Amino acid sequence: MAVAGPEIERLIALLAKLPGLGPRSARRAALYLVKRREAVLEPLARALAEVGERVSVCSSCGNVDTSDPCTVCLDATRDASTLIVVEDVADLWALERAAVMRARYHVLGGTISALDGFGPEDIGIGRLVARVAEGEVGEVVLAMNATVEGQTTAHYITERLEPTGVRVSRLASGVPIGGELDYLDEGTLAAAFTQRRPFG
Repeated sequence: MAVAGPEIERLIALLAKLPGLGPRSARRAALYLVKRREAVLEPLARALAEVGERVSVCSSCGNVDTSDPCTVCLDATRDASTLIVVEDVADLWALERAAVMRARYHVLGGTISALDGFGPEDIGIGRLVARVAEGEVGEVVLAMNATVEGQTTAHYITERLEPTGVRVSRLASGVPIGGELDYLDEGTLAAAFTQRRPFG
């Protein structure tokens, strides 16, 4: 049963679609926003509209930003000889929060998964191989989640990159089996990068 007008009910329904927010949490968040209209709701609405208009996917690495190339790719202080491969933008952001390496990135946009119908051609591995083939990259760090799909994808990438002669490494200890990078603390991520080892 609706307890508020259709506009507020629509806000609640949209908030409930966000990760980590169920119907009850969405109601609490909507009530908070409505009560703090000038301080929170209106600035949030403006920020969402601006991001909605300007957001794009970086044509170089696959990051999400308001510019193309993205802020990371435009950073001339990064080591262009090291390319960190991640499954998702959330993983890139997690690694940036941890500040473990000043390198370049490549976002696959998923993993190889027969169950979900995703093959190598669906997740940008061809684009990755093409970037490495350009010759500037000396090491590819596979910062994949420690899941079956992540490791399957990592093995496939290693095989595809073998003819290029590039060094391929993976994250070391500290990343638990089944763990996802976005949920790991910065210290664990830093240790995994410091102790990375050849893949295979």
